[in-house]
Amino acid sequence: MAYEVKIVSVREQAVKKIRENKIIAIFRNIEVDKCVDAAKALYAGGIRVVEVTFNQKEADEKYYSTVESIKRISQAMDGDMCVGAGTVLTLEEVLLAYNAGARFIIMPNTDAEIIKFAGDLDMAVMPGAYTASEVNNAYNAGADFVKIFPASMAGAKYFKALSGPLGHIPLTAVGGVDENNAREFLEAGAVGLGIGGNLADKKLIAESRYDELTEIARRYINRIREDGR
Repeated sequence: MAYEVKIVSVREQAVKKIRENKIIAIFRNIEVDKCVDAAKALYAGGIRVVEVTFNQKEADEKYYSTVESIKRISQAMDGDMCVGAGTVLTLEEVLLAYNAGARFIIMPNTDAEIIKFAGDLDMAVMPGAYTASEVNNAYNAGADFVKIFPASMAGAKYFKALSGPLGHIPLTAVGGVDENNAREFLEAGAVGLGIGGNLADKKLIAESRYDELTEIARRYINRIREDGR
């Protein structure tokens, strides 16, 4: 009897992880030496996906802190935490993230060339958009998800309106998402949430208050699961 073996790509694994876990913790300007402990603290609270954003001011330093953070988290938590890169604006940044171990990229804008390049590297891709036309163009360019940014300005009602004609496109909410509105965005049609300082609290991380970070993560997880999601 012949058995069919299905090979699941890294890109497919990343998409599945984001869809299942819904929350992406955003590390922005977190100290390199604290990134692994911070990621482990969030993991203990139920977070399974983390995005490390590129600091465009570090271009001359080849984005050392972003690349090194991705590398360290990927190596320390391989198979547990799905790690990606955020604020990706160039092909060079895609390649740097890929070589460091990133499994997905997130962009503030839509760039078809970057979407294709990252996809060819077997990375999941989440460009940013705002209007219905921008969302549709991003998805047609090959995006796995389309990030509505800034989500807080759009609001949950806007998500619900977009989900009518564009219900086939997986939308995520990023920018201003917190404990008070996280469920609202999911109920309005978002399949994922990108949460920065409200979750990956820089002050707590800087002071190594990791137990408190874990507790915040638990609160978010419990919050989005109250409706059985």
